[in-house]
Amino acid sequence: MSTLTAGGDFSVEQPGPRRGGLVRWRLTGARWAGWSAVGLVAALTLVALLAPLLAPHSPIQPSGAPYLPVGSSGHLFGTDNIGRDIFSRVVLGIRTSWLMALVVVAVGLLIGGAVGVVAGALGGWIDSALMRITDMFLALPATLVAVAVAAAMGDGLFNTFLAITVVWWPYYARIVRGEIRSLAARPHVEAARMAGAGRLRIMRTHLLPGIYPTALVTASLDVGAVVTTLASLSFIGLGQSAPAPELGADTSRGMPELLAHWWIPVLPGLAVLLLSLVANLTGDAVRNLLPGRK
Repeated sequence: MSTLTAGGDFSVEQPGPRRGGLVRWRLTGARWAGWSAVGLVAALTLVALLAPLLAPHSPIQPSGAPYLPVGSSGHLFGTDNIGRDIFSRVVLGIRTSWLMALVVVAVGLLIGGAVGVVAGALGGWIDSALMRITDMFLALPATLVAVAVAAAMGDGLFNTFLAITVVWWPYYARIVRGEIRSLAARPHVEAARMAGAGRLRIMRTHLLPGIYPTALVTASLDVGAVVTTLASLSFIGLGQSAPAPELGADTSRGMPELLAHWWIPVLPGLAVLLLSLVANLTGDAVRNLLPGRK
């Protein structure tokens, strides 16, 4: 910008790069953090898939003296009250919790997304009927319903999966239905409808591409919630049967040892915290990395 000095000379202010550089740094940092979170999720998934190879000992059979502390030779996380390697049990527990959470979210998104798309696109009595069924599930406390279903069906990994999935899909149905209704009211969709485009074409080209960012961010955030729900069910004895390694169950069984041998309940609990934290950070990362975000 030019300014007039007292002597009548013009001086030119050179635009400083500081602000623009700061904005670029912030944007670059945000995307770097986003990709870092996605990379951490990929690493956790790889650890879960390769858990049987990464575990140095059997998670079920004793492999050392009882109550070995953290950092003992051959037992990074120590051993429990009967000599089982805690590191091996935590790694196998991460496998169960992480893969289960991914499957629950994927199935819930598939079922709830399908219900939401049909209700939002067709409208009328179909929309009303599907949303009343969804509201019936949403009106019940999700955790209590999951506990009731799991208790009725008995312990076991598949029964726990069904118990959580039953209460998880209605949230996606509501979110997707709301997105569909919002997109359907936009001018370009109205123009396509007036131009003679059919329902399937409008849904494929105008509606479905618009709902996946919201659905993807919601699903990525829900992974952490499913991890904690699974840990809660196994903590109260509704997960896999002993002696199968599971983070919530191992934390619960180790609570009597908390004061004398803290690593037995604390390390599985910290693994639950890590999984939930990574999943929540990834929700923001996915939002920042989606198209349209610079």
